Amino acid sequence: MAPRLLLIASLLLLLLLFSLRLGETRRVLESETTSEGRGGRSLLNYTTMGKCRASWTFNLCKRACGTCCERCNCVPPGTYGNYDTCPCYAQMTTRGGQRKCP
Repeated sequence: MAPRLLLIASLLLLLLLFSLRLGETRRVLESETTSEGRGGRSLLNYTTMGKCRASWTFNLCKRACGTCCERCNCVPPGTYGNYDTCPCYAQMTTRGGQRKCP
């Protein structure tokens, strides 16, 4: 009987620790999506990589998109277009009037 209770208590303790760790991970991820600090930048860098993955000139796209990300703190979803989700991103243009951000 005692080994059984010990096993059940151990499993409950393990479940409690797992749920606490999961809650902490969720809280960290939520803070990364809203922060403008280091975590926010890493998330934007990840989004930039996704946006440029289909580009013929990956490094140029990554550099331009990274600049736009830092200034606007947002990236439109997908590999092209969807500028309505990030108006700042859409309004940035070159001297020639072309869109600066991919």
